[in-house]
Amino acid sequence: MTPSPTAADQSGEAAPGGDADERRRTRRSRRPRRPRVTVIGVLGELLITAGVLVFLFIGWQLWWNDMVMAGQQSRAATQISQGWIQSHASTPPAPSPTATDPAAGPVGYGDPVVAAPPGEGNAFAVLYIPRYGADYHRAIAEGTGHDVLNSTRLGVGHYEGTQMPGEVGNFAVAAHRSAYGGGMHLINELQLGDAIYVQTADGYYTYRFRDLHYVKPTSVEVLAPVPNQPGTPPTDRIITLTSCNPLLSTAERIIAYGVFESWRPTSAGPPEGLAPIIAAQAQG
Repeated sequence: MTPSPTAADQSGEAAPGGDADERRRTRRSRRPRRPRVTVIGVLGELLITAGVLVFLFIGWQLWWNDMVMAGQQSRAATQISQGWIQSHASTPPAPSPTATDPAAGPVGYGDPVVAAPPGEGNAFAVLYIPRYGADYHRAIAEGTGHDVLNSTRLGVGHYEGTQMPGEVGNFAVAAHRSAYGGGMHLINELQLGDAIYVQTADGYYTYRFRDLHYVKPTSVEVLAPVPNQPGTPPTDRIITLTSCNPLLSTAERIIAYGVFESWRPTSAGPPEGLAPIIAAQAQG
C-alpha cells in the first residue's frame, strides 16, 4: 500500500530533513569570510606601526629636548644675572629718587644707561617676562644666528643694527617659538600692560607690552627704529619681540611690541615686580 502523504507533503513544503540542510547552508553563506593573510598585508601593517612609533618618538624627542634646553638656558641666565649683582655688592646703594614737585611723584634715576653693542654671540642682557612664568629668564646675545638661537646657554638674539636696552629707538630681539628651548613659546599670550624686564650689567629696564600682530617673514620694517615706519626719526624707546608662527612652522612671524617705562641701576636693586624672581633664582 502506498503511504498516504503527510501534511507537509500535501502543502508542497520540503521534508524536515531537507529543511535543516537548507538552514545549515544559509548559515554558512552568511558567515563573514576571513580575509587571506598575505605577505604584503603583514608588511603594510608593520610599516604603519613603525611609522606611528617613529612619529611618537620624534614628538617625544622634540618635547624632551626642548624642556632640557630650556632648563640649561635658564641656569646659564641665572649665572649671568647673579654675576652682575654680585659685582655690585660692594657698591653703595643708589639713592632713592626724589621729586622736586611732591605732587609729581618720583622723577626716577635719570636717563637710562645705554651700553655699546657687544661682539657677535656675546651675552649682554637677561630677559624676564613674568607672563611666561616666574621661572622664565633667558640670556640675550648679539646676533640671531644658530650660534645664538640654538645655543644651550643663550636662546634669545639681538638683531644687529637695532637699538640697545634703554636707547631711543627699537631694541629688537628674536627667539624660537617651539624648539631649542622655546624662548618665545608663549608670546601669543601676552596681555596689555604685561611687564617685560631686561637686565644688563648696568641695571634693570622695564617695558610694558602694548601690541601684537602677524607679518610675513620678509617684513623687516618691524625692526625699524620706529616699527613699520622706516626712515622716521624715533622719539620713543621700544622693545620688539619676534618669533615664528604658528607653532612648528616658519610661515609667518608673530611680533610683540613694548614701550619703555623706567630703569634702575643695579645698585638700586631690581624693580618691585622683578625682585621676587631675582631672589628666587639666587636661592635656586
